[in-house]
Amino acid sequence: MALATSPPEVTEAAEPARYSSDAAGLGRLRAGVFVAPALLLVVVFLVFPALWVLYLGLTNYRLTGAAAAEPQFVGPANLIDAVSNPEFWNSTWLTVEFVLGSAVIGQVGLGFAIAWLLRDRRGPLKRLVEGLVILAWILPSAIVSFLWVALLDRDAGTLNALLGIQGFGWLLDHPMLSIIVFNTWRGTAFSMMLYGAALGNVPPSHLESARLAGASGWQQLRDVVFPHIRGHILTNLLLISLWTFNDFTPFMLTAGGPDGKSEVLAVHVYKVALQSGELGYGAAVSTIILLINLVVAVFYLRLLRSKK
Repeated sequence: MALATSPPEVTEAAEPARYSSDAAGLGRLRAGVFVAPALLLVVVFLVFPALWVLYLGLTNYRLTGAAAAEPQFVGPANLIDAVSNPEFWNSTWLTVEFVLGSAVIGQVGLGFAIAWLLRDRRGPLKRLVEGLVILAWILPSAIVSFLWVALLDRDAGTLNALLGIQGFGWLLDHPMLSIIVFNTWRGTAFSMMLYGAALGNVPPSHLESARLAGASGWQQLRDVVFPHIRGHILTNLLLISLWTFNDFTPFMLTAGGPDGKSEVLAVHVYKVALQSGELGYGAAVSTIILLINLVVAVFYLRLLRSKK
């Protein structure tokens, strides 16, 4: 007769199972192997050039001459020269004007306006507008610059022909306005697409409740739409501001002229570093630009993380 036996007791494993610290289950070592090529590229093309520019800004390095063969360490002399140079402050103010005009007011404002007007529309008109805006964004900068030079040319410009005027030099008489409008037209697509996606996440019931409560269009934007897309607005402002602050494309239209009236900081660095050969001074100005970018980025990130 078979004897009844009790089931064997379930005993815990002598050693606890080891779980990898990452979601993919690779483990730190194998995950590091996959990430290493990307980190190497970042170090080679971003970290090293940045450190090299910081070093050059502390020397009198030049493209030619004795200072090119044996640069001397001059410490903060280049930084002092930069902040005491009226041309630097002129370029700084023009850059602030360029960012406020073409990034904050132009691209962000126009991009949101287009996205808001097209939010509920369907059909070929919406696709046409979106296609034209995106086309302006994806075209190479050199081609877009050539088109705008042809449009704004004094003698044979398309705009003068359409307006029926002769000899009006838009790029010479209004250089900053020209590059602000140009950069707004060229970069609005990014803001439009970002806001278009953000507006799709606004609950329609909230807008309907606001309309039933008698809220005007502006009140709906202020009290319903903007709070829902606040993170998208700040992220867009951060990216567009930094891109515009460091944009070199205005050089293709005006080359910083006439008489430095459109010489933004990116163009100023190009002129002093490459055209004049003062790489040390140009690197010092680039360091100041980096610090300004960091301040702007920290400001936006603090706003983004704020709960109010």
